[in-house]
Amino acid sequence: MDGNGRWAKQRYMPRFFGHKAGVDALVRAVNLFADRGVEYLTVFAFSSENWKRPSDEVSGLMGLVLVAVSKYLTRMAADGVRIRIVGDRSAVSDKLRMAWEHAEDSTAHNDRITLSVAFNYGGRWDIVQACQRALADGVAPVDLTEDALGRYTALSFAPDPDLFIRTGGEMRISNFLLWQAAYSELFFTDCLWPDFGAQHIDEALAAYAGRDRRFGGIRMPETVTAGDG
Repeated sequence: MDGNGRWAKQRYMPRFFGHKAGVDALVRAVNLFADRGVEYLTVFAFSSENWKRPSDEVSGLMGLVLVAVSKYLTRMAADGVRIRIVGDRSAVSDKLRMAWEHAEDSTAHNDRITLSVAFNYGGRWDIVQACQRALADGVAPVDLTEDALGRYTALSFAPDPDLFIRTGGEMRISNFLLWQAAYSELFFTDCLWPDFGAQHIDEALAAYAGRDRRFGGIRMPETVTAGDG
């Protein structure tokens, strides 16, 4: 969800207002994706590298997360959204961890769409922690297959993403879902995240629908089977 800071700068506002607008855009996007039949949506809210940003911006982001949970949780729960938090929780405050746990527990029964929020997350971190957990569970090296390791990743509960969208004009994946996005289709847009809406979602989905997905193999002719009637 890139472009919050530039969105604010274009309007001569502090970066914090861009992040706030980005939260509003996220809430809007979750329902737009759900309305289009998307069952799993994963967003990159805060990377493990974002701690390098100015301390006042980081502090503001942490506070914004708490405000967002308080402001939007009831609404999202009523909309059938299940919330999952993925990432290293050890570096955040107890208050923030408790807010996350409350959000997960109070939406666990919902099944319209699963929103996974990657916070203090990195793709390399995910692979390393998956290996560590597998070894701690006594998985022998010879048994550490792709399927076995995949069960220890932070997003083991979700299917691998079909479509990877990045806003803001940058054309890289920036350490996001390195394991899971091996065969994802990539879509890049110049739209800054706070402006991301229905038109941009439809453009991304239309582009995805036109892709020829082979997963490393050769496209096979389609087989048509006649049924009764």
